Amino acid sequence: MPTKSKPATQDFVPVRDIKENVVVLKDGKMCTVLLASSINFALKSAEEQQAILSQFQSFLNTIDLSIQFYVQSRRLDITPYLAQLEARETVQDNDLMRIQVREYIQFIRTFTTEVDIMSKNFFIIIPYTPAGANLASGISSVFGSKKGKVAFNEKQFEEYRIQLEQRATLVEQGLIRIGVRTVPLQNEELVELFYHIFNPSDTTGDAPRIN
Repeated sequence: MPTKSKPATQDFVPVRDIKENVVVLKDGKMCTVLLASSINFALKSAEEQQAILSQFQSFLNTIDLSIQFYVQSRRLDITPYLAQLEARETVQDNDLMRIQVREYIQFIRTFTTEVDIMSKNFFIIIPYTPAGANLASGISSVFGSKKGKVAFNEKQFEEYRIQLEQRATLVEQGLIRIGVRTVPLQNEELVELFYHIFNPSDTTGDAPRIN
């Protein structure tokens, strides 16, 4: 009796390809991902908070497309920071300062063994559904759909990519009025993002940043 083959890991990944900074899903949908800056809302005055909320509401009311907000938390790797402190300790001429740096390094090591230091990144996923793609899956398909494959040629891809780029520009312009800066993720950054989505316990690699 023939044995039933087990599904490969890639069968559970909804991404078919990443090219020209665009994610192509197996169901034919496409999306671009923006990295967004954050606003320290708690430090704003009541008037500023109300203004931000009003501007954000206006932004959501003016765009006629679906977008998804995604927050990714990663455990912060402080090894490079500790190495930098240790390098400063070795070149410190003042004995008292050297002792203080050494004690600070020990404090950081002890603290981070007891508490997970997390960093957060904020992403905006902008989808585009070409004709013939799976319309019912929704933008949640970025993280879970395993629908049938939909193919299109290079000319079609370029047409769809331009339309997706125009959508991303609208979102960028709307958010900049609120004080939120965005940058589109490049191919390597998209690969890194999806790797950590499916491997959340892996803390290696640098998270994308807005300069």
